[in-house]
Amino acid sequence: MEAISSKPLQLNPIKLSQPMGAMLCFLGIKNCMPLMHGAQGCASFSKVFFTRHFNDPIAVQTTAVSDITAVIDGGDYSISESIKNITKKVKPDLVGLFTTGLTETKGDDIRGASLLVKDLQEMVYVNTPDFEGSIESGFAKSVEAIIDQKVKETTDIDKTKVTIIPNVNLKPIEVEKIKDTIALFGYEVLALPDLSDSLDGHLGLKQGALTSGGISFDEIKDLSSSSLVISIGSSVKKAGEKLKEKNQNIKLFHFDSLGGLEESDRFFKVLCKEKNISQPHPSIVRWRKRLQDALLDCHFAIGSSSVVLALEPDQCISVANTIIEAGANIKAIVTTHKNDLLDEIECENLLIGDFEDVEKYLSDSEVLISNFHGERYTMKHHKALMLRGFPDFEGLGNQLKNDCLYEGSSYLLFELANLINTHRHHGA
Repeated sequence: MEAISSKPLQLNPIKLSQPMGAMLCFLGIKNCMPLMHGAQGCASFSKVFFTRHFNDPIAVQTTAVSDITAVIDGGDYSISESIKNITKKVKPDLVGLFTTGLTETKGDDIRGASLLVKDLQEMVYVNTPDFEGSIESGFAKSVEAIIDQKVKETTDIDKTKVTIIPNVNLKPIEVEKIKDTIALFGYEVLALPDLSDSLDGHLGLKQGALTSGGISFDEIKDLSSSSLVISIGSSVKKAGEKLKEKNQNIKLFHFDSLGGLEESDRFFKVLCKEKNISQPHPSIVRWRKRLQDALLDCHFAIGSSSVVLALEPDQCISVANTIIEAGANIKAIVTTHKNDLLDEIECENLLIGDFEDVEKYLSDSEVLISNFHGERYTMKHHKALMLRGFPDFEGLGNQLKNDCLYEGSSYLLFELANLINTHRHHGA
């Protein structure tokens, strides 16, 4: 059972807010306009944050609630005005309306506001107050809202169709790799949402006001005809179950992570069983052998090091599974909210806390795996930093870092082992 930090407040939080997760989810839908119902600064902050992390333009609009309109107006007015203004210039296939702490505290009826403009614009609404949850839950709640409100009920099944539901920590390239891998089994694969098509860092024609790629609204409506639904990460487990509710003939599979040899083996066993074949495509078999070799090659460096993880729970689980297989000793996992699966991971200390808590464990460790905000602590204590999670403001190509399945797990292990060796040689 993880401990909760005894401090009455978080001094330097690892956690990011629910609205940011919602925004990221809607960015994975084609021709979508994320619409943040809150103050202008909330949207500006998130827009700048993701623009810096992905080095790409980010589409978002705000209802720009001020302290005065928050008190006087019922919320409906600013939402309908925003919709009218947006649809004057562009015609989104979908508007993703999500709330912030300000409008949630006031108690705005976003469902009612969405119904008022339903003839004008297709809408999905989701309550994502930033005084609870985190980027993981904001993303997951938005996926659930899309499924609840827009996916049609059916009993029909398309035997060739698979839907994956990634968690917020899966980077665009990872979503693409998972889709491509499942496609090797002869399936047509969709992802809800699909960041591999929108925030993957491709050079587009021009910056538009709407999202440039992702799963289309028409594809979303028909997701219930998928023969298989695969949810990846405990935060989106419920979303997978909601999709199955739309069609009881769906076969639903859940994976807590796709990091490391054992988890990847489980994943491929399921697909082989579904296709009634004894082993997968030769390229998959080849990558499994490469990962086995990577585990041997990296064992000396990783096996003799102590590591601290400071990430969202789903990413902690995935990274920990991978590096423990190479013999890593996890000194501490400091995460943002409770997740029972973390109890099963071998580590000395498990804590819900902030970067001040991380600092306590760094003196006895060699490496911190965390976001860009961990840099000041690793510099102060002369430790190595492996950047994962949101944000990474100085690195380039964040969207193309692959840590999942056999291939990505190999890359992750080599990156960590090289980091440890460089750190030791330079006596940092």
